[in-house]
Amino acid sequence: MNKINYSEIKAGKIILKRDSANDNEITNRVKEIISNVIKGGDETLRKYTLSYDGIEIKDLKVSEDEINEALPQVSRQLKDAIKIAAGNISKFHKNQIRSEEKVETMDGVVCWRKSVPINIVGLYIPGGTAPLFSTLLMLGIPAKLAGCKKIIICTPPGADGKIHPAILYTANFLGLKEIYKVGGAQAVAAMAYGTETIPKAYKIFGPGNRYVTIAKQLVSLENTAIDMPAGPSELAIIADNSANPEFVASDLLSQAEHGVDSQVLLICNDESFIDNVNKCIDCQLEQLPRKEIAIKSLERSYFVFVKDMTEAFDLSNEYAPEHLIVSIKDVYNYLDRIENAGSVFIGNYSPESAGDYASGTNHTLPTNGNAKAYSGVSIDSFVKNITFQDISASGIKNIGNTIEIMAENEELFAHKNAVTLRLKEIN
Repeated sequence: MNKINYSEIKAGKIILKRDSANDNEITNRVKEIISNVIKGGDETLRKYTLSYDGIEIKDLKVSEDEINEALPQVSRQLKDAIKIAAGNISKFHKNQIRSEEKVETMDGVVCWRKSVPINIVGLYIPGGTAPLFSTLLMLGIPAKLAGCKKIIICTPPGADGKIHPAILYTANFLGLKEIYKVGGAQAVAAMAYGTETIPKAYKIFGPGNRYVTIAKQLVSLENTAIDMPAGPSELAIIADNSANPEFVASDLLSQAEHGVDSQVLLICNDESFIDNVNKCIDCQLEQLPRKEIAIKSLERSYFVFVKDMTEAFDLSNEYAPEHLIVSIKDVYNYLDRIENAGSVFIGNYSPESAGDYASGTNHTLPTNGNAKAYSGVSIDSFVKNITFQDISASGIKNIGNTIEIMAENEELFAHKNAVTLRLKEIN
């Protein structure tokens, strides 16, 4: 990791900039992929799977036999862990379901709002170097709780042409059967526009690499909604010398191992603590199976020395991290300073991996500074809110003149007339 002093303005600007190298090139390639999927449908998906993954897929949809074959391959220990995690995630997300009361804004004018589930949603579940069955819990559970009628899953097959057993077990555990063996930008295109086999979704969810992220952004410009821009994973840690350097090192590495384009920051006001963390990273790194991935991520990551906690939180808010760990003395005195973050982990015993798997909060979060304007996935992500109004004759008499005056001053006389005719009929 690179060590810099935040007081150097130039260095501060450098760390706030995520790597966007070759994005134009990727965007052009993704546009081509989307266009080809629209034209060629299932056959194009098979060609891309063969070209990119070296796998020949006959049936894109996972069969019941494939699901049944996968179930016994998952250990009892993992099944129990999935059950506990699912319980916590369900409990947290159920608490977000709310009903709204009718409001009489003035005599005879009643308004209310109703949450209605999005009928068809598509879930992108990363496979590749890490089969993220946990993401299926994070997306599938709120989708089901919200009442979405059709839930489509796209996930890339492994080298054997099959979906990882843990993903199939999790889908089956949640009662989700529409699973398709396709990944990458082509999967996003398939869910956005539909193919002979894969239905068109109204909204697409899920994290992915740059190709997936750009594909989601491109399809959102037309007729498909997306959860948020969610690209390479990232973590910032604000720590002082009350933190445990081994814990901090393990948290930094837990995000660094996600992918070579992940980024982590340690923001600290104690240089000797930074040095201790660096030593712990070197020791722990040697034990990691994904060591080479983590090393590449660490090359584009930073230790940032700040003079005080005010500077630390200013930096964090400007960076707007996907995940933020705060491990400092009197931590609750500082939480109100947090303005921009996807999900926050407090104290020495709240590892970021708790949120990734089992604490209950959602791990599908905004990245690349988008936490300044976006929230993580929740029940709200899977519903749309429809407003209603019921205006009685007395109500239109009470509000009518106000509407007429406003419409006339906007020179929209048909708007005014729609009220005037009603008032004449009443009188």
